[in-house]
Amino acid sequence: MTKFISRMQAVQSPIIPVVGELIKNSPGTISLGQGVVFYHPPPEAIELLPKFLAEPTNNLYQAVEGIPPLLTALSEKLSTFNNIEINDDNCIVVTAGSNMAFMNAILAITAPGDEIILHTPYYFNHEMAIAMAGCRVILVETDANYQLRLDAIAQAITPKTKAIVTISPNNPTGVVYSQELLRQVNKMCCERKIYHISDEAYEYFTYDGVKHISPASFGNSDYTISLFSLSKAYGFASWRIGYMVIPKHLLVAVKKVQDTILICPPVVSQYAALGALQAKPEYLTTNIGAIAQVRQIVLDSFTQLQGLCTITPASGAFYFFLKVHTEIDAFALVKQLIQQHKVAVIPGTTFGMKDGCYLRVAYGAMQQDTVTEGMERLVQGLKTILC
Repeated sequence: MTKFISRMQAVQSPIIPVVGELIKNSPGTISLGQGVVFYHPPPEAIELLPKFLAEPTNNLYQAVEGIPPLLTALSEKLSTFNNIEINDDNCIVVTAGSNMAFMNAILAITAPGDEIILHTPYYFNHEMAIAMAGCRVILVETDANYQLRLDAIAQAITPKTKAIVTISPNNPTGVVYSQELLRQVNKMCCERKIYHISDEAYEYFTYDGVKHISPASFGNSDYTISLFSLSKAYGFASWRIGYMVIPKHLLVAVKKVQDTILICPPVVSQYAALGALQAKPEYLTTNIGAIAQVRQIVLDSFTQLQGLCTITPASGAFYFFLKVHTEIDAFALVKQLIQQHKVAVIPGTTFGMKDGCYLRVAYGAMQQDTVTEGMERLVQGLKTILC
């Protein structure tokens, strides 16, 4: 057989299905792995579906950038929550999730061989998308607390740099970047005439009084691309609805990408999203409040791992990123935890952390009883393996 050669050979395989298969083969495993929430979409999302079904033309293709009522609702949300005003210089494009929004952005702003700056640990789907586009990932290390290092970012910029990517609240670390840090990155991009791609999928998930900041609120519309998702806050993971706010001059390029790959976001999901945005404020406050209580259980459990792991403080998303004090390979450790202790986490290698052993612990899918048991298994498992 002729050897098959594809650009996909240069792209890492997604880790979630691999860990999922290990979980499947170890029945009874509690997963602290995948980044999803425990709750369901608001009833308002489901209540709007008959309206979709009642209109026969909804079975036809709709606008590439999204249906007008949803665009209007998103514009209002962006104004009130993110302090982003939609005007003549920018626009919204609804996508099939924020991962698609990221791919749209990369394909719209780059040519093969261009460079995109990511920070380690990075979100693996970002790294994968850049490789698929034939571009080069430039990795910049964060500091000991996974915060941005402005000097290192500036030094990494070359004539081939097209964008700097930030994720705040962050996946996989859970840290939240300060307004001043984000402002400086945004200013740097404006001065160098490169794009600031701001992934804000976890915008609602902040704790301890920390507030989310959207870089597009700083007013640099020409070089800021903002990515959002309903998957997390509204329990919409399988509905595949996200959106992006882009400079108006990128709209033609983004529509070319989206028309080719998707044509239009699923209209039934857009109706559900429109309903979700009409949910009562208590929907988010109650559910995210419950996740905050689960987070506290996770934090309390971590006290038993002092000396075995370094746990960096994190005030956002629903992750903690542990540095494990061991020479054991991260994926080998994950396999042991699943097969011997019935608890799953994600290895740090998939987030670009090759030097040392790191684990991502996700708690968004947990409720108090399950997270208590899951953390007991994780703590006991690490103690047994490492001691």
